[in-house]
Amino acid sequence: MKVSDFNYELPKELIAQHPLEKRDSSRLMVLNREKKTIEHKVFKDIIGYLNKGDCLVINNTKVIPARLYGKKINGTDVEFLLLKNLGNDIWETMVRPGRRLKEGDIVEFGMNDNVGTDLASARGQSQSYINSRNYRNNA
Repeated sequence: MKVSDFNYELPKELIAQHPLEKRDSSRLMVLNREKKTIEHKVFKDIIGYLNKGDCLVINNTKVIPARLYGKKINGTDVEFLLLKNLGNDIWETMVRPGRRLKEGDIVEFGMNDNVGTDLASARGQSQSYINSRNYRNNA
């Protein structure tokens, strides 16, 4: 499975900017695999779909709007999705295209903003760590 399998267009107006005051009023899409139907419900209806022995997994992660677009010095476009701040200006990221980014590469984000990928591809081709110190004087 590739990370790119999960890429899709989502119109900005459909992305919630704030949680609903009544959380159980959030939308719930129900997919019936046997009947191949989709129902649109509200989350408080989920109880009617759970059976004894089912496991409900709750995701309490928070999304930060942190996508950075830059260019390698050779002109290759690079996109970083910041996942987690590890401290000391180091971020865990997902990178596209990850296979073209090598350890030590420098990516330019603007006139004075360069980032080195000190630990690129630490967990595979599309996930890396970046150190956001300025490399302008070290390149």
